[in-house]
Amino acid sequence: MRAKDAMRLGAIRLLLAAIKQREVDERIELDDTQVVEAIEKMLKQRRDSISQYEAANRHDLADVEKFEVTVLQTYLPTPLTPDEITALLDQVVADTGASGVKDMGRVMAALKPLVIGRADMGSLSGLIKARLGA
Repeated sequence: MRAKDAMRLGAIRLLLAAIKQREVDERIELDDTQVVEAIEKMLKQRRDSISQYEAANRHDLADVEKFEVTVLQTYLPTPLTPDEITALLDQVVADTGASGVKDMGRVMAALKPLVIGRADMGSLSGLIKARLGA
């Protein structure tokens, strides 16, 4: 607020409003994991909006959404490197005893708490499928 950065302040207020709304709706106080989930949900919404705005040739609105994405990403934990993701995946596959694609749900369930906010679950799903399918 003191820096007079209205766009950044707006993005932060949107985040706080989303967190507060979820707390009121569910009558709970969100912990860190749930806040990260809320941020990821907002990021997904922004990315969807960006693709739709660009398809409609509305680059001015897409730029606003891109800025909000950069602001929201600053509140996420540091992302995992590909090597760290591979090591975690190997560990979880060994721990769960997964042997094929039919065990993908167990691997995802065990891996999700370890990578929440630090890796894209969509790309992680592809890695798991490739690892278990081979």
